[in-house]
Amino acid sequence: MADPDVAPPTAPDRRSAAAARSSASAVLRDLRAIDGALYAAVAATPTPTLDRALRRLSHAADHSKISLTVAAGLALVPGRPRRAALAGVGAVALASAAANLFGKRMVRRRRPDREQARVVVDRHVPMPRSASFPSGHTASAAAFATAVGVALPAAAVPLGALAAAVGYSRVHTGVHYPGDVAAGAVLGFAAAATSLAVLRVRLDRFSG
Repeated sequence: MADPDVAPPTAPDRRSAAAARSSASAVLRDLRAIDGALYAAVAATPTPTLDRALRRLSHAADHSKISLTVAAGLALVPGRPRRAALAGVGAVALASAAANLFGKRMVRRRRPDREQARVVVDRHVPMPRSASFPSGHTASAAAFATAVGVALPAAAVPLGALAAAVGYSRVHTGVHYPGDVAAGAVLGFAAAATSLAVLRVRLDRFSG
């Protein structure tokens, strides 16, 4: 039953809402077009020297193996390195859960058509069956690099460069659009901020 105190939308209101939806749809179409064009440009650019190296990097980043290996090394050193490892692993866990349990299930974007884009075989890694958006590899790598970099500034530049390379490798190998990678990076930053905040609270409680 309609609330008598709430006025029904007028015709101008409905037109404004329809115009806003139309504008949003047009913007999304343009962004998808840009995303597809960037993906095609990467696929069409011959880089034989980089192809195998980036393929190996992309494969090595499966299941956050690189990040977890670095974390294991840091955890052996008491003090700040160990705290950085804890923050990094926590950030990876949050980023992975957010990307795979929520992001991919909500958006359900199809993976790129690697054959149609003619991505050379030397770049190929197995095409995941999960949705394309966002990039889980990028989310986890960015989360780890950001969390560890804040807790241990000396590691910020090399881990940041590694995370960027992992993100790019997912486009280079043809399994993600650039927009997937950008979204994964944003998700990773958010996961790192959350992990650092939780770790800070726990340290404050312990020291208090």
